[in-house]
Amino acid sequence: MLSGRRLDLLDPSPFDIEIEDIAHGLARVARWNGQTVGDHAFSVAQHSVVVQEIVAHIQPDIEPRWLLAALLHDASEYVIGDMISPFKSALGVNYKDFESRLETAIHVRFGLPAKTPRAIKTLIKTADKACAYFEATQLAGFSKTEALGFFGRPPVGYELEIRPEPASIAQARYMDRYHALVAARDAAAAPRPTAWTPKVPRRAAGRRG
Repeated sequence: MLSGRRLDLLDPSPFDIEIEDIAHGLARVARWNGQTVGDHAFSVAQHSVVVQEIVAHIQPDIEPRWLLAALLHDASEYVIGDMISPFKSALGVNYKDFESRLETAIHVRFGLPAKTPRAIKTLIKTADKACAYFEATQLAGFSKTEALGFFGRPPVGYELEIRPEPASIAQARYMDRYHALVAARDAAAAPRPTAWTPKVPRRAAGRRG
């Protein structure tokens, strides 16, 4: 890794994972294997930021830590690349186990539960498919009917115009979003000071003169 870390892919350690390496790698991994229109590929880094935004649109009151999980939902691809789901299945269970170990290490590194709750995972997957719908119809040559068949209908009221960014910009935006979400998560988790109630002086007991 450019940070100097040496990640053991067969036994990944959270201590060898850095957000700078993730952002750098994802900004240079192309969605759709680069088979998209425009001068720049639509990177996994840019995709991840959009997915996080869609999650926030679907569930505005969601905890910041789950928005961070949404941003990191494809983080493992910074070392293994972006493979389409049918190809992952063709590689078999061993690949899925490997991917799962890497995702667990990433979550532990960034203070998230090792396993994402099922409801949150489903929400992120819904947002992931919504982003894929916009990518397919705007960048990859799919008709709307064809994209609906593969990815379903995007959330009501959410519109997206995709403009693929250069790798350097996608990387910077990913890092900015990461820092913002970590700050929001830490603020939400910080203990709140107990409200101070002034004490009313008590009158001494006794007879009135």
